[in-house]
Formats: sequence, structure tokens, C-alpha cells
Amino acid sequence: MAITDWPADERPRERLLAQGATALSDAELLAIFLRVGLPGKSAVDLARELIGRFGGLNRLFAATRGEFSAVPGMGPAKYAQLQAVLEMARRALAEELRTGAAFGSPGAVRDYLRLHLAGLPHEVFYALWLDAQHRLLAAEELFRGTLTQTSVFPREVVKRALAHNAAAVILAHNHPSGVAEPSPADELLTRELRQTLALVDVRVLDHFIVAGQAQPLSFAERGLL
Repeated sequence: MAITDWPADERPRERLLAQGATALSDAELLAIFLRVGLPGKSAVDLARELIGRFGGLNRLFAATRGEFSAVPGMGPAKYAQLQAVLEMARRALAEELRTGAAFGSPGAVRDYLRLHLAGLPHEVFYALWLDAQHRLLAAEELFRGTLTQTSVFPREVVKRALAHNAAAVILAHNHPSGVAEPSPADELLTRELRQTLALVDVRVLDHFIVAGQAQPLSFAERGLL
């Protein structure tokens, strides 16, 4: 049955307008983006299939053009629309971090990092460089690794800090395994970077681990800084 044949109070778009976006499931929100389904399959059915195929929204958002277009009914145009929506969300969050104190907006920081890192199949090490008022100066991927590890060189991190004239930094990396728990190596690296960056008067405010759908883990909240 097509969504247009559903009772009005059950249609995703009408429910969003009446109750707000938070009232909708992941599949219903995605269905609004998709707009139409396929013969014999509503937009909600197609959305559920997409989420199931990729294992969640994060993996779907991180899909390559080829992976996304391989799904029946999807193609370059829909992929371009999805990437445009994601980039607008990233830029809106970056704008919030640039105009206010990033460390005072932990929710915005977490959302920003999840949009960038959560669905990646490989490990990356990321930095949010901040000025003296903790406003965002730049966000950049510093290192990229394999599925299980990445090599981080403190000397290169210091060079990037100086290049941005940063006063502080929020570090982040992802765990493609989906487990947001720090390893002993993660803790050792964080201590080493904190000590090394202190030599050039750059303060490490936090280090986040991003893993799948879970809330990014904060080293500062765990008492690991």
C-alpha cells in the first residue's frame, strides 16, 4: 500500500508536522527524504530495507556512491541529495562551534564528530583546533589507518597545532568495531599527546571515541585526562 493510502495521522510527513521529527523512527525520517518507494514497496518499506542493508543510519550515510547506487531504486541523483543534506548538517554544527565555545557545547561536538566519523570502515584520528575562547578554528583528519589501528605521530600533531595557531584541541578517533571503549594504547597516546602539546601551550580539552550508534565516549568525563 502506498503511503498516500495510509490514514493521514499515520503518514510520516504529517506525523512530523503534527508531533515533531523526534516522534518518527529512523525509517520514517528516511522515507520522507526518499519521498517515493518502488512498485509494491512504500517509501517506509524501502527505508527499512536500506537501513537493514547497511546496518544503520551511520553506515548508510558513509556508503560510497557505488554502494548506495547498487540498491534498486537508488542512484547518483539520490546519493547527491543525501550527501548535500549531510554536508549542510555538518556545516550547521561547525558554524555553531565557530560562533560559540565548543567545549561549552558537548552535544554539538558529539553530533559533529558522529556525522564525520561514525560510519567509516577504517580508523581515523581527528582534531578540532580551538582558539583561546574555545571557538573552532579548523577541523581536520590527521591520520588514517586500517580497520583496527592507525599510527599517530605526536610531532605531526604539534606541527598542525602551530599551523593553526591553536590554543586548545579536542581529539577524536573512531572504532570501526562499534565498541566505544578506550584501549590501553588509546589512554597512553592521549597522555603522550597531552604532554607534548603542553610544551607549545596547547591544551587538550578532551578526546572522544566515536563508535557506531553509541554516544561518543569522552575521556574527560571518564576522568582519563
